[in-house]
Amino acid sequence: MKTPTELKSILSRYKTPEEIEKILDIIEDIHVARKGKNMVILGHNYMPPEIYYGISDYTGDSLALSRIAAKTNADIILFNGVYFMAETAKILNPGKKVLISDKTAGCSLAESVNAQILRDFRQENPGIPIVSYINTSAEVKAESDVICTSGNAAIIIDRIDSDTVFFIPDVYLARNAQKQTRKKIMFWNGKCMVHELFSETDISLARKTFPNVQVVAHPECKPEVTAVSDYTGSTSQIEKYIEQYKPGKVLLLTECSMGDNIRGLHPEVEFVSSCQICPYMHRITLEGILKSIKEEIYEVTIDEKIIEKAARALNKMFELGS
Repeated sequence: MKTPTELKSILSRYKTPEEIEKILDIIEDIHVARKGKNMVILGHNYMPPEIYYGISDYTGDSLALSRIAAKTNADIILFNGVYFMAETAKILNPGKKVLISDKTAGCSLAESVNAQILRDFRQENPGIPIVSYINTSAEVKAESDVICTSGNAAIIIDRIDSDTVFFIPDVYLARNAQKQTRKKIMFWNGKCMVHELFSETDISLARKTFPNVQVVAHPECKPEVTAVSDYTGSTSQIEKYIEQYKPGKVLLLTECSMGDNIRGLHPEVEFVSSCQICPYMHRITLEGILKSIKEEIYEVTIDEKIIEKAARALNKMFELGS
């Protein structure tokens, strides 16, 4: 977490003084409300700075937060991200109370596929393993052989004992992973509503305007976009790349709040990103978080049989990805 002074500095780039004071007041109320509760607050990299820096005990991408959720000793997990992420925390911690402050915080990828599609595929294609991106519902995870994240997709696919896999739901992540493995990947046609908006034109215009700009893309972007980028990686990998190389100018092709958060870590880096916002992520607000903590409401519940099956697929990811 950042101190109030540090957070003020970050927020001052796009918030008025009045808005900042209101934010700081709510953050203080949140700190008071959680006192005495054995609670851990997790914040995804796409959360806005007031949540990412203001109240989160741990931050990271889906893989990092999954690992933290699996190891936590807290009785209550408050997940600030979209719903499938909170479901993942519940799957890994079935005996703990998992909260999310807005159950309508969905995901275009997760909603592009359902469990019946996987059951039908398995019946028609016996023996072909199903690799599901972590951006899927608990029911879909339960029908999968193994889960992966954007940071380890190619590794997981390479380590599966099969020459062919069925990858769902992100077609662009699958096509990007295909460039890193000799195995045959059968694709589903799901897409992230944010990352599919980025184009080669964005990169071309940025390079003309800022000749020394480094283009950094998320692998949910089109392969045509990642092919002309300087680096492609998960949100945590992007963060590490910028930390290591400290490029002067960066065109960041991922969710807008990610850029705001990295600016807080590296104010010396100039971001010229084409800003696209995930409307689902931004349904998570400080006001909703405060209500959820105070009343311990908006609990994530999953059928025990689904938890058991989904946990096997998640644990297989940890096994293959270790």
